[in-house]
Amino acid sequence: MNVTLESIATIRSPFCDLKDMPVQPRGAKDTCATIEFKEEFVEGLKDLDGFSHLYLIYYFHKIDEHELSVIPFNDKTNTPRGVFSTRTPMHPNSIGLSVVELISVDKNVVTIKGIDILDGTPLLDIKPYIENFDKIEGEVKSGWMNSSSKEVGSMRSDERFIK
Repeated sequence: MNVTLESIATIRSPFCDLKDMPVQPRGAKDTCATIEFKEEFVEGLKDLDGFSHLYLIYYFHKIDEHELSVIPFNDKTNTPRGVFSTRTPMHPNSIGLSVVELISVDKNVVTIKGIDILDGTPLLDIKPYIENFDKIEGEVKSGWMNSSSKEVGSMRSDERFIK
């Protein structure tokens, strides 16, 4: 089965180069950006301003190759990991997911905060974060990833996923 996706908007961020970018939203918690929606999707933004946070689903448009085994940025042991146990951009479909803070909605422009996404990235979808749906209760496991919040926040990209 073939799947065709259409970009609904373009993410405009201060990050214009893949090298030395934050690798997770925690590393860019004070970074603001805008999302410029195509006119035909503006009606879909109605009522979005009542939410504090959003899920962004986007396409890693600068990734040309995919790997099933990668060494992720936050792996202190430099151990190759299965790509599906990571949040690297090297997944077969090159789809990214971030949770960001919503600042404002003005016509076709949504302003957000806490973004670690390259300028010009195509947005595939946007969904509101809803605490009663999305908050995880009980024990949460993070698998092999044991970097502290501070370490995750200070991590920057290097050449490992740039071809």
